Amino acid sequence: MRVAFGLLVLLLGLCGNELRDMVVMLKVYVQMLQHDNSEMAGRLTSSERELLDSMKRIDKLENLNKANTKVAFYTALTDAGYVGPFTTDTTLKFSKVFTNIGNAYNAGLMGVYVYKNNQKIMFNVEWKEDQLYKYFTNSVILELMARDEIHLALPATHVLYDDGSNQSTFSGALLFPL
Repeated sequence: MRVAFGLLVLLLGLCGNELRDMVVMLKVYVQMLQHDNSEMAGRLTSSERELLDSMKRIDKLENLNKANTKVAFYTALTDAGYVGPFTTDTTLKFSKVFTNIGNAYNAGLMGVYVYKNNQKIMFNVEWKEDQLYKYFTNSVILELMARDEIHLALPATHVLYDDGSNQSTFSGALLFPL
């Protein structure tokens, strides 16, 4: 064992300058690696922070999407036959609900909907001189703010008809939130 140690000391003495130079180079290289590692650790911390922020935003949007963006309904007026005429414009009460996803006949959140807030958007009328049934339909796509109210009104002196065939219906849906 003493002989091996002596040989090692002798070898080190013979190669001392080369080993010293190599140690100096290795120290410089280690310092460069430590500097690079430090920079990468900072970038990693920043990336982790950005990832957490992005995950929070995604969770918030997913929760908003689950909670609020499913809005669709389809209703019919009545089975009673004629509605009206009234002496003033009258908001229609649709008593037969077939679909009410989101429990929202009004705008629950800002978005683009298939139907305008408390404004006359269209007026439909059909005069039946020949007393034959006339059918027509309309739809509108509107930008609504949260809590805007939606309704259909029967103008004064006009009449609607509905029965079990659901001839007078009202439907709406949220196309996409804004």
